[in-house]
Amino acid sequence: MIDVEHIKVGYNDTTIIENLSVNIPRGKITTIIGPNGCGKSTLLKTIARILKASDGAILLDGKTIATTSSKEIAKKMAILPQTAEAPAGLTVRELITYGRFPHQSRFGKLKQEDTDAIDWALQATNLSEFHNRPIEALSGGQRQRVWIAMALAQDTDIVILDEPTTYLDMAHQLDVLQLLARLNQEQEKTIIMVLHDLNHASRFSHYLIAMRAGQLVTEGTPAEVMTASVLQQVFQIQAMLTACPFSQNPICLSYGKA
Repeated sequence: MIDVEHIKVGYNDTTIIENLSVNIPRGKITTIIGPNGCGKSTLLKTIARILKASDGAILLDGKTIATTSSKEIAKKMAILPQTAEAPAGLTVRELITYGRFPHQSRFGKLKQEDTDAIDWALQATNLSEFHNRPIEALSGGQRQRVWIAMALAQDTDIVILDEPTTYLDMAHQLDVLQLLARLNQEQEKTIIMVLHDLNHASRFSHYLIAMRAGQLVTEGTPAEVMTASVLQQVFQIQAMLTACPFSQNPICLSYGKA
């Protein structure tokens, strides 16, 4: 679905990613893992066209995203950034309505299909009872669900999330990841995200991309990527692995310095 071909990306004169190629499968949950500063978020932002590659290409269904209009991209990809902030005073429903922008005419009036999409997003994220509540009155986990609902209202095949569980406690992290898994299973959404928690990445993903220092180390299923040798290469740790009782995928039981 998404082919990343030999991209080079950086900020100012600093190169973050050099000659990286990777494939994102359709209809799966793909998670990018790696140490801080390795280029995970840079890769995600480049796929989302927030950043522009100085070399190489990214293809979406065989067409380069560099020459595709922003509105067409927004109809195919919804993006939840790492730090999302809503203007003060907005209600849950008002924020979710912004997700319909790519589908609106120049007059900006909501049609019935827009209202239906917003109602569905509220229901899918269990936020219907909060639809008139101000964003600032919600808990951290509820706010994160509102941003996900806005992305769902956009009605795209692809949802991109940069560290969606950051700043959430364990229960709210689980809520968000189970929601994404349900959306993938029931709506066949392609989910692409960055996670720091390796065990969450392995448990909830079909495909993992492991990076270090702007380079691809390996990609594949959790069973192929979550190995002691790969984790030593990526994180410089000696990991003890076992099977997750919920997914049967490998998880890191404990680790020491390599």
